[in-house]
Amino acid sequence: MGENAKGLSPTNIVRLKDSWTTEYQNWLKSDLSAKKYAYIWADGIYFNIHLEEDRPCVLVLVGALENGNKETIMIYVGQRESNLSWKEVLQNLKHRGLKEGPKLAIGDGALGFWAALEEEFPATKQQ
Repeated sequence: MGENAKGLSPTNIVRLKDSWTTEYQNWLKSDLSAKKYAYIWADGIYFNIHLEEDRPCVLVLVGALENGNKETIMIYVGQRESNLSWKEVLQNLKHRGLKEGPKLAIGDGALGFWAALEEEFPATKQQ
């Protein structure tokens, strides 16, 4: 919003935040039962926000469908890239109806993701 946010009242800001929160909560429930991902990219993005002692981490999954189209399938705010946080992310995909894991998962060296992937989608190959 940047420069365009000038003049927005606190009431409007709260209303926008509530609207975005509702949209996000609904998106977290979106149906994945018809989806088949050839591969997913996983990454944790840390933010330097000086309001908190710990750096918040946003866990992101981008999936590539078998037809090549890519889509963001999860954005999850956590404290770190732990096994537990990634496990919650992958379990959410199952709760949303994902029947089988992707054929391949791509990520960095964050061990929490790989451990959670092994537990939730053991047939998925790792790169």
